[in-house]
Amino acid sequence: MVAPPDNDVLWARALHVKHNGSPALSGVSLGIREGEILAVGGPRGSGKTTLLRCLSGQLLPQQGEVWFNSAPVHTMGLVTRERLRRDRFGWIDPTPVLVPELNAWENAALPLMLRGHGRRAAKTAALEWLERLDIGHCARKRPHALLQAERQRVAIARALVPAPTVLFADEPTAPLHRADRAHVLRTLTAAARSHGITVVLATHDTDTAALADRTVSLLDGRRVNTVHLPPVAETEGRAACSLSV
Repeated sequence: MVAPPDNDVLWARALHVKHNGSPALSGVSLGIREGEILAVGGPRGSGKTTLLRCLSGQLLPQQGEVWFNSAPVHTMGLVTRERLRRDRFGWIDPTPVLVPELNAWENAALPLMLRGHGRRAAKTAALEWLERLDIGHCARKRPHALLQAERQRVAIARALVPAPTVLFADEPTAPLHRADRAHVLRTLTAAARSHGITVVLATHDTDTAALADRTVSLLDGRRVNTVHLPPVAETEGRAACSLSV
């Protein structure tokens, strides 16, 4: 194994992953600096989610290495990786997964309470983020009483409340209307910069990727230099690309 560069909080080398025999990642390497907002771009099915799952320790690559702060994630056992995800990482799914028995602020505060924080302090932090995401009025509502966009904002607040070292966001504004996306993304990026959070953001939307410090593009599981996305989602035709060297 080769130790990663000192200034990279996350570093991956030659990642290979297959799903049911089909390649999802084919030799992807990258480094992510502390405090950086990195967008992983590319069309649907290009390997973005698989890459985020490998970097966050949810999925072990069949080949390759993943390092977090000079610790080899790819050799960690299951319990160690689960602890890493609980204590140092945050995750936002494309669709919100909330605990139905808990109201909005309790869902947002859940990571802090799982870490042993007192209920009052956890509630204060959760309410602050719900307000910043313009859903403070939903704090006492349970998920079934919330709109899809409101549930997604609760999920985003839950990921931000514990101030993770690295936040992985997999198409975080997918369920939101276009008018809501800009505000939520501005809040997300502003929070990351003010708290020094490193963000790895998977997106097929060029406007979302433009908010990042840097973009890494994938196509068919490989890292490429350029990906020209069609102006309309799901438009037929292959994106133009060039393989990176």
